Amino acid sequence: MSVVERPARAAAPRIRLRPRARKALLLLHILASVALVGEVWALTVLDLTATLTDDAGLAEHAYRLQTPLVRAGGIPLSMISLASGIALGLGTRWGVLRHVWVVAKTALLVAVILIGALLSHPEELASAPALTAGRQWAQNAEVAAQLAMLLAATALSIYKPGGRLPRRRTRNGAIPRG
Repeated sequence: MSVVERPARAAAPRIRLRPRARKALLLLHILASVALVGEVWALTVLDLTATLTDDAGLAEHAYRLQTPLVRAGGIPLSMISLASGIALGLGTRWGVLRHVWVVAKTALLVAVILIGALLSHPEELASAPALTAGRQWAQNAEVAAQLAMLLAATALSIYKPGGRLPRRRTRNGAIPRG
């Protein structure tokens, strides 16, 4: 009995960005990512100011400033960074799920977004009549964790550690191209 080999399936067409488009998208990605680090740093300073001051009015204003900062900066910048990063991954040799550092960087950004969406609520702290020190420090920890994750993602972008992810195999054991 002879074994008949099936012809390899053609690789899915890849989107390749032209150099000018890639550079423009890379510039957008870097600017949004760096601005996001700056926005989270500002939130860290405001949180620490509100936590460490004895002036209730200053604490309230520091917390109130965070909401417009997040809505005007954090949310749009994180979405721009995520979208441009995915577009760069799809349009360049790095891919989205091809290299460890790209996957890790994307996971860190998604974690930053989730912490901001699910855990951080500075407007509640601003309107609370008696702030608990535990809740204030929890808010500081959340923003500090976001800052640490963004700095780690920045380091991953520069050093690109970890190599490639193992390729998945198809049902017949072949490794798909692309």
